[in-house]
Amino acid sequence: MNARGLCLFLVLFVASCLIAAPQDESVRSDARSPVISHIPRDRVPSNAIASIGYSKRRHILEIEFANGAVYRYLEVAPSVYRDLMNADSKARYYVANIKGNYPSVRVRPRVKDRND
Repeated sequence: MNARGLCLFLVLFVASCLIAAPQDESVRSDARSPVISHIPRDRVPSNAIASIGYSKRRHILEIEFANGAVYRYLEVAPSVYRDLMNADSKARYYVANIKGNYPSVRVRPRVKDRND
């Protein structure tokens, strides 16, 4: 095999490896199949957060926001859920302790106003 053939082989091999590589789970993508939620959520008194649910077994926190969006946060300790539920301001606690600190998946996008 000459040098040109070897280079072509290597390029094709690397390209096929990249295509076959599993997708990084920390990257959010709307192209993937939608997440279906089976975590029951309780309504909470908040202007920004409508309801909150938690799976103790899977350590998943699910938050429905007032705008209709639902996000799932992974690897959340039970103490974080407990502190969130006991917080005077759920929105402030969320911003300070959850948002950006845990891997997240969008379960449902926000509901756009009819005027959007």
